[in-house]
Amino acid sequence: MKVLLISANTERINLTPLPLGLSCVAAAVRGAGHDVRMIDLMADGDNRSAVGRAIGSFRPDVIGISVRNIDDQNMEDPRFLLAGVRGVVEECRRLCGAIIVLGGAGYSIFPESALEYLKADMGIQGEGEEAFPILLERLENKADLRGTPGLYLRRFGLQGERRFSKSLDRFPFPDVHVPSFTSTPGEIWVPVQTSRGCPMACSYCSTPVIEGRTIRKRSPERAVEEISRHVEAGFRNFYLVDNVFNLPLPHVKAFCEKIIERGLEISWRCILYPGKMEGGLADLMARAGCVEAGLGFESGCERVLRGMNKRFDLRAVRRTAALLHRSGIRVMGFLLLGGPDETKASVEESFDFADSLPLEAVTVTVGIRIYPYTALAKIAVQDGLVSRDDNLLMPRFYIAGGIRDWLYKTVRDRAGASRRWVIDSE
Repeated sequence: MKVLLISANTERINLTPLPLGLSCVAAAVRGAGHDVRMIDLMADGDNRSAVGRAIGSFRPDVIGISVRNIDDQNMEDPRFLLAGVRGVVEECRRLCGAIIVLGGAGYSIFPESALEYLKADMGIQGEGEEAFPILLERLENKADLRGTPGLYLRRFGLQGERRFSKSLDRFPFPDVHVPSFTSTPGEIWVPVQTSRGCPMACSYCSTPVIEGRTIRKRSPERAVEEISRHVEAGFRNFYLVDNVFNLPLPHVKAFCEKIIERGLEISWRCILYPGKMEGGLADLMARAGCVEAGLGFESGCERVLRGMNKRFDLRAVRRTAALLHRSGIRVMGFLLLGGPDETKASVEESFDFADSLPLEAVTVTVGIRIYPYTALAKIAVQDGLVSRDDNLLMPRFYIAGGIRDWLYKTVRDRAGASRRWVIDSE
């Protein structure tokens, strides 16, 4: 079959993202024997023309559209991003009769409500590398779609229980390409994923819905081989997008040792779970090319951390930041303020704690986006912030009563007084 894949994201939220997930799906679909073309709407200012050119020259049988973000998570002035994606779906409908299939991280959080809003034919929740080739085979053979893993049909619901592949090594490498919106490979940070899933169950997090609650790793050999392929294509900067890169510790050590063994001269960034850090690991990461690590400690108040179901304390955060700093790795901090039980006093504790750490920068988010199937969603219903039947597709945020105006002013004052402090989404 002729399959057109469209990365519908056009937002540069925190970084300029490359369509890693869709590239992985493209490689899997091509490996299954289908004719594949892929377009990234980030690279084209005129989405309608880009879609029209692709459909006119290729005439696809199936169109897969990747949905990365639902909104910009900015509580003060939220932008709902699916309206732009719906325009892409409408243009595809206008130009051809291809079957339209949704996927991507954002879609996987809202498989039924996003499908209905976007008015596509069907969508796949979860790992498209496995499910999409199965779907294409059944469509090509006009077979029954029931049992297709993670498949939702519009107005008919889930057709098959989703699967989480235990071995990520069985999936092909994503395509290596230089995005057309940058002039040279050295200007971008290439996303690489060595694991999927997170067992930490933070009260507000959507990752378990997207990737599952069990950490599933790629072997260090395969992960480093993917990086090597990008290096051969001219890339030198990499962003390890794992939600908990340093879990489990033996895997991280083996990954770093493999980079050193291969002699790869690269720079990379990652996100670490505070508290899971040994003295020798920070040095090993630095030797392997790590130049920056993000610590999402979210609060400097122990009580608030417990309410978020964080499994670390402030001593662990302080120790992790110190170890990274001593190894020459830039440390980025993240605060998430305004959640349940937040008070003016706890906010001040967070500010003081962040100021005491050796951080390159502190990114502050005010208000917490409420996602379905999370503990925060249940609390929001109990507190009367959202109704029980709200599907939460339209952005809803939790902020503790009585501190909103004060919190915004205080955060702005702090950001204005120090270059280290950054307000998220501004």
